[in-house]
Amino acid sequence: MLQFVLAGGWLMIPILLCSVLATAITLERFWTLRRAQVLPSGIGEQVTDWASRHELDKKHIQQLRLGSPLGRVLAAGLINRHRPREVIKEAVEDTGRHVVHELERFLNTLGTVAGVTPLLGLLGTVVGMIKVFGAIVEHGVGNPGVLADGIGQALITTAAGLTVAIPAFFFYRYFQGRINEYVISMEEQAMDLLEAIERGNVAQHRANAPWG
Repeated sequence: MLQFVLAGGWLMIPILLCSVLATAITLERFWTLRRAQVLPSGIGEQVTDWASRHELDKKHIQQLRLGSPLGRVLAAGLINRHRPREVIKEAVEDTGRHVVHELERFLNTLGTVAGVTPLLGLLGTVVGMIKVFGAIVEHGVGNPGVLADGIGQALITTAAGLTVAIPAFFFYRYFQGRINEYVISMEEQAMDLLEAIERGNVAQHRANAPWG
């Protein structure tokens, strides 16, 4: 393996660094973007239970907000539940944008790795071919061994760059799809909460209205 890396020349160093970075980001995103971590089950039932017990106080809402990304979105609606629907919706959407930004953390870097490593491999190919032509000028084409170094560098860096770029691009698209799925689910649950809050506000308004 070390001989393979050395044969690829100095351009193998940034390619290997990109490989380490892509692997670290992929593992971290797999851990962070678990469904149980982002969309824990039972939150809706928990909020309903708190509401039935008249326990939607700051302590429980803060607990909900700190529990998960979905909890943050729902907590934004609950904090503003006594305000007009437009205000509640704006608060939920604003919080949702921050949550999505956090879910997409490091994905731009992963996409950059997927785009840069093939170019590093291509640069290695160009450098290798320059070495080949330099060897031809100096020694001619009669000795293939003289040309092997440049040709080997060209092939190795190209292969290494693609080996890093292909899985990096695959996981970049995979995580993007998973986040989009989570966003749709959070939007659905947030809309359900908005409807429930609006029904509760209407019922409270009617209960407080004087008989006339």
